[in-house]
Formats: sequence, C-alpha cells, structure tokens
Amino acid sequence: MTRWLVTRHPGAYEWARAEGLRFDRCVGHISVDALQTGDVVLGILPVHLAAQICERGIRYLHLAMETPEHWRGRELSYEEMLACDPRVEEYLVVRK
Repeated sequence: MTRWLVTRHPGAYEWARAEGLRFDRCVGHISVDALQTGDVVLGILPVHLAAQICERGIRYLHLAMETPEHWRGRELSYEEMLACDPRVEEYLVVRK
C-alpha cells in the first residue's frame, strides 16, 4: 500500500506535513496506472480522475477548502491555506 499526496503547491505540502498526514510519495500529477488496489490518494483531483481511482478500489481523500474567490487561481501560502479551513474528506466517486 502506498499513500500518495498529489499536489504541486508548497503550501499544501507544508500543511499536510504540519497536520501529521502520512504519505509515502508526493507527486505533482498522478497516473492511475501507477496505482494499486489498497493505495490511498490525497489531493484535489478532477472528478473524472477521482472516479477512475475509486473504480480501481483505491481510496480518494480530497483536500477540501473554503477558498475565497479572490484567492482562486493563485498559489496559497501555508498561512493562507489555514484561513481556508483545510480538511481531508473521503469520497467515493462513481461514474454513471
């Protein structure tokens, strides 16, 4: 079992470490082909990719935040992330 953190953002990496979240690999992009049943993926992924991950029996943990509109589309620092109520929420994404 591999625990993946998927992020290109230093603030998210720093937050995950500060929260004591365990991960074996941190990557900027994830390939579904690299994953195995039993793996855990934490990040903010497009819904179609989250669905592919869940279809393979892999847990998807979403990094949820309440990001103000004026902060969207730019790099957030660790301190700014804290102001956005970051949290980990597990989702099971099912494609119809």
